[in-house]
Amino acid sequence: MMRQAWFWMAAGAALWAAVAFAVQTGKLPARLSVTSPDFSNGGTIPRKCTCTGEDLSPALTWSGLPPEARSIVVICDDPDAPGGTWGHWVLYDLPATERGLPAGVLPHSPLPGGALQGMNSWNKPGYGGPCPPPGKPHRYFFKVYALDAPLALGPGASKTQVLAAMRDHVLALGELMGTFGR
Repeated sequence: MMRQAWFWMAAGAALWAAVAFAVQTGKLPARLSVTSPDFSNGGTIPRKCTCTGEDLSPALTWSGLPPEARSIVVICDDPDAPGGTWGHWVLYDLPATERGLPAGVLPHSPLPGGALQGMNSWNKPGYGGPCPPPGKPHRYFFKVYALDAPLALGPGASKTQVLAAMRDHVLALGELMGTFGR
């Protein structure tokens, strides 16, 4: 019995060593903590952050960035949209020295370090708040990615372009999910 316990402790240590190595080499991203003073994870997104209100982006904060992180990407999307996942916000090349975004980031507002906002699914730059059809509330995922380098994209990139450019550069990721219905 003691021998089996030792085996599992050794196996557990080896597993954690493998996970740590994978995180260091970028093969398994580390986890970021993402929060907002505007809503809790799984909570209702306030009206002011939706199309029925002022359509303001919520304030976001994150922690747990790896020291080698160089840039941040923020993507918000709704996987419950009737026609497939709907993109509400694409923001990229935010310096990794930033630990969050204030509420109300405007589509053409200057951002730290020259960060850029891409096109949402309305084909407009910047944030477009939750605006589901009447019925069951939708889920909105605010995803934050820490990358090992800025992306080589100009202004107005699509979510697809940003995701393609991020490939093999994600060091850590986290998400905050909020709901909203009409």
